[in-house]
Amino acid sequence: MSNASSNIASSSSDNIAEPETCAEQTRRALLLGALATTACLARPASARADDDQPGADERPQKGDLLVLSEGDNEGQLIKPDDLKLGGPPVRAWPKDPKTSVVRSGSRLNEILVVKLDANELDETTRARAAGGIVAYSAVCAHAACPVTEWVKADQGGDVTVFKCPCHNSEYDPRQGAQVVFGPAPRRLAALPLSLSDGSLSVAGGFIGKVGGAQPG
Repeated sequence: MSNASSNIASSSSDNIAEPETCAEQTRRALLLGALATTACLARPASARADDDQPGADERPQKGDLLVLSEGDNEGQLIKPDDLKLGGPPVRAWPKDPKTSVVRSGSRLNEILVVKLDANELDETTRARAAGGIVAYSAVCAHAACPVTEWVKADQGGDVTVFKCPCHNSEYDPRQGAQVVFGPAPRRLAALPLSLSDGSLSVAGGFIGKVGGAQPG
């Protein structure tokens, strides 16, 4: 009798455990589905569509236009009058004017664009600027973090510089985005600009290496 009771108890436990396992699997599947949906919604639909198109992950090409990469006006062409003299910079993607593909398939293509007094630029920087407007890679040369801040230089004075908040590297856009503070081993890659029908246009590929010297 004890063996029979034991078998019944074991069978009953098995029968109870199975529905609980199925329920748990169902809950897990629903949770994963919700997370996947949230991840997809985290990026604008326009960016997701462009990411899959041919050319979306190619580096900026001569003749590309620049469009805003964030904010309410995301995707709109950047014009000189849209930029405030002295900053802050805006973040941008290159856009192929022939195919209308935004090159947002690689984060290494994101660009910082800032309008400065042309008289403040060194000779080399002025030569690749468009009316005092300069553009650089938005990816830090140290550990490939995004460069997101526009602050007074750590070394003092009134000079405003790009800053990466990860390890506090600072870059002066007036001097070819050379490193003025922090551990970055080299300046940000520069992107030559020109004006095309009143909009900012890429005049050539990146000058310098894009991305970090260390894994980000």
